[in-house]
Amino acid sequence: MSRLAEFRQLEQKLAQQLAELEQLKGSSELKKEIEFEEKLRDLLNKYGFSLRDIINILDPQSNRRAAPAVAEKTPRRARQIKQYKNPNNGEIIETKGGNHKLLKEWKAQYGSDVVESWVS
Repeated sequence: MSRLAEFRQLEQKLAQQLAELEQLKGSSELKKEIEFEEKLRDLLNKYGFSLRDIINILDPQSNRRAAPAVAEKTPRRARQIKQYKNPNNGEIIETKGGNHKLLKEWKAQYGSDVVESWVS
């Protein structure tokens, strides 16, 4: 799109938004809401309350819903020791995880499914 076409399109959108803004300014509903907000803020200042105080007065349960419940942390279950026995050469490996050097070599050579079948 050329810069001129882009400029004209943006200009048209701006004119449309300005028309909507003027329409809103004349709205009696908007005037009522603005008046209500001003009176509410004046009242809050007069009595020294904040919006959060008012929410707590009107709905005391609101802060309980907002805070996520903290679950008790349970310790992890210890890993079980697995014993692999290579039927080809009789070697035995005992490990709790899959990060054992020889176990990785076996899985690369024979395949993971085959090596997992060697668990005794």
